[in-house]
Amino acid sequence: MSLWTRIADAVSALAKGEPLSNVFTRLSTPPERSVAFAIAVIALGAKMAKADGHVTRDEVAAFRQVFHIPKKDEPQAARVFNLARQDITGFETYARSVASMFRGNSPVLEDLLEGLFYIALADGVYHPKEDDFIHKVSAIFGLSERRFRTLRTRFAPGRPPDAYDVLGVTPETKMADIRAAWRKAVRESHPDTMMARGVPKEAVNLATKRLVAINRAWEEISTGRG
Repeated sequence: MSLWTRIADAVSALAKGEPLSNVFTRLSTPPERSVAFAIAVIALGAKMAKADGHVTRDEVAAFRQVFHIPKKDEPQAARVFNLARQDITGFETYARSVASMFRGNSPVLEDLLEGLFYIALADGVYHPKEDDFIHKVSAIFGLSERRFRTLRTRFAPGRPPDAYDVLGVTPETKMADIRAAWRKAVRESHPDTMMARGVPKEAVNLATKRLVAINRAWEEISTGRG
């Protein structure tokens, strides 16, 4: 059974009125956690896409930047997206359920936030209401304000990201500590590491995009400091 078929079954249960907590409880152990991760990105992304008042084709297509969708699974994926858009459950309920499931595993919650950033920016505009949406989700996840700003820096439109912010350090940080932060970020962004913590292999595009930003930041800092 493909990931998309399993996701569709779970989302259908939600559409029929089964409590979100019951569905997520069934998905709380590996390998089903990957299904829960995908549902969270899709459901929160679908709700966020309407945060600026409309859903554009670009925003819908943005899910492809997060997930690899084989041709044969496109009908199931479309069904999932449509069910997610119809679901009246508030985004806060989803966010709290995901935070509870992945409590103590902040890297996977950050993975999910990055997926939301990609969806938000798919139409080339980062709307203030989308920023407010992701900010609120981040707070429910228990991430610090500084960590939220660090993640947002990688996606802020209109200007190149600050290399220090990307790595979560400052210009005053010692070079040895910056190197350690870079290596830690690279380890946490390895596809195998991400899949081990619950990110489905269909979403490892996130790893590729993140590694580009992390390595570019390190190169800029190390070159600048000689």
